[in-house]
Amino acid sequence: MALKDILVHVDPNKQGIARMDAAVNLAITHGAHLTGLYVKSHIPIPPYIQAQIGQDVLDMQTATLDRLSDEAEAVFVDKAKKADVSFEWRSAEGDIIEILNMNARYCDLAVIGQLNPEEGGIAADAGLPDRLILSMGRPALVVPYVGEYPVIGERVMVAWDGSRRATRAVNDALPLLKLAKKVSVMAVNPGNGPEGHGDVPGMDLAQHLARHKINAEAEHVTTDDIDIADMLLSRAADEGIDLFVMGAYGHARWRELVLGGVTQHMLEHMTMPVLMSH
Repeated sequence: MALKDILVHVDPNKQGIARMDAAVNLAITHGAHLTGLYVKSHIPIPPYIQAQIGQDVLDMQTATLDRLSDEAEAVFVDKAKKADVSFEWRSAEGDIIEILNMNARYCDLAVIGQLNPEEGGIAADAGLPDRLILSMGRPALVVPYVGEYPVIGERVMVAWDGSRRATRAVNDALPLLKLAKKVSVMAVNPGNGPEGHGDVPGMDLAQHLARHKINAEAEHVTTDDIDIADMLLSRAADEGIDLFVMGAYGHARWRELVLGGVTQHMLEHMTMPVLMSH
């Protein structure tokens, strides 16, 4: 099992360049084919408004989308050629989530961006990245909207709770874990039950990874006064983690949005790339 087909969502926002660089470096490391996908998504305009603003404004919006796509393509092609990786460019028009879903299902990993709440524009979609993670059936590597990440996967932390989502995430991350210099299996407030952790929290998973020739260390912490996601982020920062692996949305998404949850907190406050699977 290896990463041989990587998709990166390209957009004109500031973080798009760092995301492209991260995807290119992953393609180099894994010898993977890299697909850059740009989605030209029009701002929805009701018909009665269209009649008032005129065709000239609509044509201007289309021209802007075409120009931004062409500019993004030029940057992507230049980076891919300089890196000497196998690549292709796709540009499509329509709903961002639907098009990303359709294309992501034919890849091993989709590289997407964290939503920047302060940055809008015609490429922004409030449904990214959570709607995509829930629906595409492939692992998503979510890259923060600030910073650059030339190295991803040398020091990895796995959030482990014994659940189906966490199990899926670990399996999806195996190609990355096999190349890591350090892998930490972290359990927070481990307990018993059908999704328990065994006698030593995380040790069963560490042993499983060892059979894949992955040297993983099992760790666990207990906390009553610190949010689980904040604890995970704190430990990851202390250990210099450059990739975090976790299952996404253990509860219904609407419950996480209303009540809060580890997934939502990580998507809002991540400080390193996070591989998520649902």
